[in-house]
Amino acid sequence: MVEGPAVNGQARSFKILTLNNISIKGLRRLPRERYEVASDMSRPDAILLRSHDMHGMSIPDSVLAVGRAGAGTNNIPVAALSARGIPVFNAPGANANAVKELVIAGMLMAARNLPQAWHYVRGLDGGDEAALEQQVEAGKKRYVGFELPGRTLGVVGLGAIGVEVANAALALGMHVIGYDPQISVRRAWQLSSGVQQAVSLDEMFMRCDMISVHVPLNDATHHLVNGARLALMREGGVVLNFARDAIIETEAVIAALDSGRLRALVTDFPSARLKDHAGVIALPHLGASTREAEENCAAMAADNLREFLEHGNIRHSVNFPDAQLPRNGRCRLTVANANVPNMVGQISTALAAAQINIGDLLNQSRGELAYTIVDLDAQLPEATLAQIRAIKGVLAARVIPGPQPSGGMA
Repeated sequence: MVEGPAVNGQARSFKILTLNNISIKGLRRLPRERYEVASDMSRPDAILLRSHDMHGMSIPDSVLAVGRAGAGTNNIPVAALSARGIPVFNAPGANANAVKELVIAGMLMAARNLPQAWHYVRGLDGGDEAALEQQVEAGKKRYVGFELPGRTLGVVGLGAIGVEVANAALALGMHVIGYDPQISVRRAWQLSSGVQQAVSLDEMFMRCDMISVHVPLNDATHHLVNGARLALMREGGVVLNFARDAIIETEAVIAALDSGRLRALVTDFPSARLKDHAGVIALPHLGASTREAEENCAAMAADNLREFLEHGNIRHSVNFPDAQLPRNGRCRLTVANANVPNMVGQISTALAAAQINIGDLLNQSRGELAYTIVDLDAQLPEATLAQIRAIKGVLAARVIPGPQPSGGMA
């Protein structure tokens, strides 16, 4: 795609299709003079959504990017969009505090038997105050729990949420063990030095009273919490799953609950098999259900889309590498391509043949995909753009004009 001409020094406007209600805080990041945002439109430039299921949806060929106002992207056909050179953005960390608070609440509910105790009191007859008081005093013996300080929590996955959970549990006086062989440098800096490192998941399960999982669902994490690992866990353990449903093996968890090896499962992914079990504290999917988290996720997703649409920069994409380059030229060429040799060479050759000088260039790769940003000292002819698009392995290419000089006296 070649963007339309700039108007008054600004690039052309963009159309954003929303598939869910998006927080106004996020929509305000898309200025009205440059963005048309609606829940029903033809040929959008980008899609902004929360939980809408895009699988099976016909995605127009005009779409350049998809932004998810949240962390998980299981509701988005990422692989199909990658094949079209379309980056999928999410909002990692924007809901981290909300999920952290829910995990801490879940640990307290499991440790102190709070849901069961609440249910017991609500079932009492309040007609006689004296009798009610006697029943309350007599009933409390059923719900004796334990305190968190001194207990050991294992945190699987030390991304934005996992780090916050680990640090908060440490502040509560718990021993904390973390496991994440792919922890980023940024998250490692944020993690308290008091968090111990597990060398394997099996070791973590052996050492912990509670396990909280904060990993995406993929082949490696499917049924991460299974019968073999639960058998290693200390008697009366607690598992907290606020990540994805299939990370736990349901039948194995039920068996561990029935045998007493597991004290409780706390999750916001209730299923027909789990929701009525006495050892399960099942909640709606509340992880990001705070006003603050919804606003933060929407703002980050909108910012991601705007930076990509206006400047071609990529940050917080789940399928393409981070690639950010300050503008340095009359126009900018961006190319999404397969991560194979000589792609940059072929692009540069096409530009040289058109006698266009490169002002700056950035090439980044991630797995099987790569992304190139090229700032040019002259406008790119349509024929040259077509030549670049025809290169084997190029998935998408577009030109973004730079700010145009305004009229006036020399």
